[in-house]
Amino acid sequence: MKRLPAKFFCTEGGSEPVKDWLRDLNREDCRLIGSDIKDVEFSFPIGLPLCRQLSGYADLWEVRSKITGGRIARVIFYIHKGEMILLHGFIKKSQKTPKKEIDLAVKRKKEHMHYDP
Repeated sequence: MKRLPAKFFCTEGGSEPVKDWLRDLNREDCRLIGSDIKDVEFSFPIGLPLCRQLSGYADLWEVRSKITGGRIARVIFYIHKGEMILLHGFIKKSQKTPKKEIDLAVKRKKEHMHYDP
């Protein structure tokens, strides 16, 4: 049984940015990230190296995935009504998570809360 079912954030226009991002990845990268999300769904609360709360953001979490080519992917989510809402996914290019990536997740979280209070 899933402890924290995943749900894709959906824009007002009906698009699902994380789902679209996953579709644009190669099959193996998509499988690896999907497997990590599934592990969080069934094992939450789970800690490092798979999942952690974003430093400085009490309500944002990240799924941490190692993908092909030694690259690292992140999916930022928040917990709403017992579900993990997948807000934003990206490939990390530096050690620190860029502020613009976190800002986009925060913006989407606010939009989600506005339409699903």
